[in-house]
Amino acid sequence: MEQSIVERAQNVFRDIFSNPALSITPSTTAKDIEGWDSFTHITLILAMEREFKVKFGLGELQSLTSVGDLLTLIEKKNA
Repeated sequence: MEQSIVERAQNVFRDIFSNPALSITPSTTAKDIEGWDSFTHITLILAMEREFKVKFGLGELQSLTSVGDLLTLIEKKNA
């Protein structure tokens, strides 16, 4: 059975933040996750691009405010 976008994204987050118990929701933001700074943000975005085989534009990234926004953008790019 294929993993959902949320499950795949959660695995990426767990890997980047080295926390196998990390749970994300659409309302999760950087302030909710310990260690989410500018460096890990770039690492996370690159990992998400690899996982979902998409490329994000700078304008797209600047409009993101939550994990839900990121997942919505991925869904649009994979539609």
